[in-house]
Amino acid sequence: MTAQNDAADAAQDRTGQDAFPARISIVTLGVTDLDRSARFYEDLGWKRSAASSPEIVWFRTADSVLGLFPTDELAADAGVPATGEPSFRGVTLAVNLESPALVDAALRTAVEAGAVVVKPPLPTHWGGYSGYFEDPDGHLWELAHNPFFPFTEDGSLDLP
Repeated sequence: MTAQNDAADAAQDRTGQDAFPARISIVTLGVTDLDRSARFYEDLGWKRSAASSPEIVWFRTADSVLGLFPTDELAADAGVPATGEPSFRGVTLAVNLESPALVDAALRTAVEAGAVVVKPPLPTHWGGYSGYFEDPDGHLWELAHNPFFPFTEDGSLDLP
């Protein structure tokens, strides 16, 4: 048996799943001005991690980590060309909240921090409540209340 197989077996034993567990540990956003973007997320009330450095800023979320890293450096790290001006990337990030009132309150906080409302929160066709904003680099965030996805005691979604 090879060391690679041993590592894969250990990963499976450790997670109780295959070696590729179904989780998202870190989301890293490419940003044009690291200080400005870090201030934006701090103004949302998020706490900067002590693991941050002048090159990358980290924020712990309820069940994952958000990283902010200069766009050009993130593209270089991934080995892809930087595309220039941001545009819709085919990805949104979302925060699910316990009520429509909390969606409205979170959006007010985001706007006060410098977000731009893209779509104000409204009742949805699927029975929830949802709206979108852009952060300083154009990353789209959805704020939503989905009454069909309750929360566990630790604040995670209880996805059926």
